[in-house]
Amino acid sequence: MGGIGSRSRLIKTKVDGSNKIFIGSKVYINTGGWLAAVPLTGNQNCSLHIGDGSYVGRFCHFYATSKIVIGKKVLIADKVYISDNLHSFTDIELPIIDQPVQQVNEVSIGDGAWLGENVCIIGASVGKQSVIGANSVVTKDVPDYCVAVGSPAKIIKRYSIEINKWVNTNSKGEFI
Repeated sequence: MGGIGSRSRLIKTKVDGSNKIFIGSKVYINTGGWLAAVPLTGNQNCSLHIGDGSYVGRFCHFYATSKIVIGKKVLIADKVYISDNLHSFTDIELPIIDQPVQQVNEVSIGDGAWLGENVCIIGASVGKQSVIGANSVVTKDVPDYCVAVGSPAKIIKRYSIEINKWVNTNSKGEFI
């Protein structure tokens, strides 16, 4: 099925499972990327969705074996990796390359989010209007209106609607 919306552009991007990839309108995907929606873990309904107006930088890899949903107007810098799966490494007698792919949680990136350079998101979601700092590794969900950084990523700021500004938080996103 799959599809690509009007005025969207994919520049020298590798695509695997195009019938399971849905790209909205006015999406720009820069050079050297890899989009995949392949049922390696058995989910024949796996899919990858990229919302209207989103921008994807150079050399980004998005690999869905179940479901990845990227919202509208999401800004994604260069060399970002998003996946809902991992290579299994449980059998120490077997090379990792020979072990099965392991399904982890589905991934969603909220509308208006910004993912900095070299960010990795594996089996976690990022809330709307949230920012993930460069070189961060996200393995746990980040709520709406948060800034998270590091490896593993930890929340350092959250937007306070009461005072209309970004405020420092502890790693759980609680105001300090």
